[in-house]
Amino acid sequence: MNPRLARHTIVLLGIGHTNAHIVRHWKMKPVADCQLVCISNFPVATYSGMLPGVLSGQYSRDSMQIDLRRLCGSAGVRLVTGDWTALDRSERLIHFRERAPIAYDWLSIGIGSRPTFSGVDVATDALLVAIKPMQTFLDRLQFSLQPLVESGRQEIQIAIVGGGVGSIETALCLAERHRLARLQRPLATTDNLDQTLAKIGRLSVVLVTAAGKIAGGMTDSARKRIAKELDEKKISVITGQRIHKVGPGTISADGHPPIDADLVIWATGAKGLDVLAATGLPLDERGFLLTRQTLQSTGDDRIFAVGDSGTMKTEPTEKAGVFAVRQGPILWENLQRAVAGQTLTEYEPQRDFLKLLNLGDGRAIGQYRGWSFSGRWAWWMKDRIDRRFMAMYQDYSRPDMQPLHADPPEMRCVGCGGKIPGDLLHEALASARSAVDPNVVEFGGSGSDDSAIVRMPENRVTVSTDFFVSPVDDPWLAGRIAVNNATSDLYVMGARPVATLAMLQIPLGHPRGQLRLMQELMRGVCDGLASDRTSLAGGHTIEGDRLALGFTVLGDQVVPPLGKVGLRDGDLLVLSKPLGTGTLLASLMQNLLSGRDCESLTAHLLVGNAVALDLATNCRISAMTDVTGFGLAGHLSEMLRPAGLSATIERRAVPLLSGFDELTRNGVTSTMVPGNQAFSVRVQDARGQPADAVLTNALFDPQTCGGILLGCDEADSGPVLELLQRSGHSAAAIIGRVNAVAGESCITLR
Repeated sequence: MNPRLARHTIVLLGIGHTNAHIVRHWKMKPVADCQLVCISNFPVATYSGMLPGVLSGQYSRDSMQIDLRRLCGSAGVRLVTGDWTALDRSERLIHFRERAPIAYDWLSIGIGSRPTFSGVDVATDALLVAIKPMQTFLDRLQFSLQPLVESGRQEIQIAIVGGGVGSIETALCLAERHRLARLQRPLATTDNLDQTLAKIGRLSVVLVTAAGKIAGGMTDSARKRIAKELDEKKISVITGQRIHKVGPGTISADGHPPIDADLVIWATGAKGLDVLAATGLPLDERGFLLTRQTLQSTGDDRIFAVGDSGTMKTEPTEKAGVFAVRQGPILWENLQRAVAGQTLTEYEPQRDFLKLLNLGDGRAIGQYRGWSFSGRWAWWMKDRIDRRFMAMYQDYSRPDMQPLHADPPEMRCVGCGGKIPGDLLHEALASARSAVDPNVVEFGGSGSDDSAIVRMPENRVTVSTDFFVSPVDDPWLAGRIAVNNATSDLYVMGARPVATLAMLQIPLGHPRGQLRLMQELMRGVCDGLASDRTSLAGGHTIEGDRLALGFTVLGDQVVPPLGKVGLRDGDLLVLSKPLGTGTLLASLMQNLLSGRDCESLTAHLLVGNAVALDLATNCRISAMTDVTGFGLAGHLSEMLRPAGLSATIERRAVPLLSGFDELTRNGVTSTMVPGNQAFSVRVQDARGQPADAVLTNALFDPQTCGGILLGCDEADSGPVLELLQRSGHSAAAIIGRVNAVAGESCITLR
């Protein structure tokens, strides 16, 4: 049962240390009559405190990452991944480049910072690697090192620009990773970076900082310990030099000879993201949002700025993760007070805090209240603190990480009494715009009626209908997926969609929440229809427990339908999309799907099948269908049975979605798999052995927005694959061959 739609919306823009605290506490006690929406440009958040440890090989990459999809799923919180472009404060809307705006009542901005190269002449950025965004730092470092290694260079010098604790940790941990890679020591994380570093005979590191000394904010005794470690690791330090040019092979600073640098790691000069300036809110000199001590923007009481994104006007602090973590409880308290109309509390930043610097070799240097220390015990303490912090966001066996259960809804009218109120419906549709086909003669405004008059050329009409409960919690995405799923049948039948009637079931709840959901949903529907150049001719709405939607689509038959019957002995079988949506969507509902695999799934769902018309027109194809609810085996069975044919499927040729293999091996499957097995022709293993569980599950997995399955002669397969791949079906592949066998039709796995 889904929770009721709420009156108010709190949006977290960016999920750093502070905003992540809100998600975790929302699970324990959600704010009454509010929904929480999280927006992130990455499906994972990176804990900066463990990045050096990952760089040194002490931790795996997963150890430092918070999977935002699973975190939000455990809390009943909606996650939207995408880049926002503008903030409309008068309408309280967040605008995006490619999706519907999202409304907010209160907003917390915690999008971190970015490196600045102000005053620096960057001759080439191919060998310049910024630490931020941290989510991609290791991959970008590997990508930049690879060409140097492939050129045969045995000696490489890396310059790290910056003299803070993070820069020092990067230098020490990178040097240690190189040493261990050369010795081929087993590490907690093993990837291409190890292989690249192992090929470098001599790696030298130099730290360059504009400050007069390294490790600003540390005591003299702590800096002496750090200097000793840098000296022992043969890491050079150049102070008092502000870099003004990054050129191929060197970096330059005023008053200093050019410094050799085959690769430059930029770990200094943080500033606010450009998008903050576009908000019209007051900023400090580095482009960060100015705030009061309540963490509210000085220009808008409805907006909070936390972590690196905000600077308190009366008591600014350095940009350090420890302050962001401590702001979490204050923000949580103030969001609750803001909704309740109460006076907000003030954040008092701590004057001193424990600082621990990872040396990369199982030791650390620490400082607290003027006292410095070092050793393995200091590393043990840092490791324990970091792991305990991450466990709050990574341990899904914890009671506070289990999915929420909603309260039972009140008794509601059903039948026509369950329709969405007319004023809400018309207001939502007022902001929705769909394409208007000239053959749609009469319909009620922006698709507001439940019927239409459509003129079909030569009186030919192709009709298809589709309906399902939304498998995702993003209304815009649900609309896009539903349109793709509904129009697919027409395309593979040789018809062009002309007009669409929508059927929508909107969740129960506050009218304001329903309106906002409808606005996002209809924007998604209209975006999908626009890509198909199809009119929204009308539809019908009703209230219910969950968001459900579907369409009846009318199409103009532009090419003779190929149909499912027509396969010939010897035809190659081509599949345009990877399999696995049923299993991945099932895992999403159980909060088992990782954020990265969810991103891959979403991209797959948004690829439509309009290319089927081009295939039918420009390629020689014997038969074609789309792969939907019956799965690949079921739809292939519909093609084989009438002709008395069989097929051989090549195991390694079948494309699968990322994460499908692991989920299947962990026992996750769609509930439709048994029914699809019963519907299909016999599936057998060519070696007389039990079929592989992963491939068997893939063959029977029901596909939402599945791809195209077609047969063609081997000589025609090249143009078919080329056309599919040009049209966004990048995974298109030849998966098998049709063959004639005596007896009953079957599918053989080889």
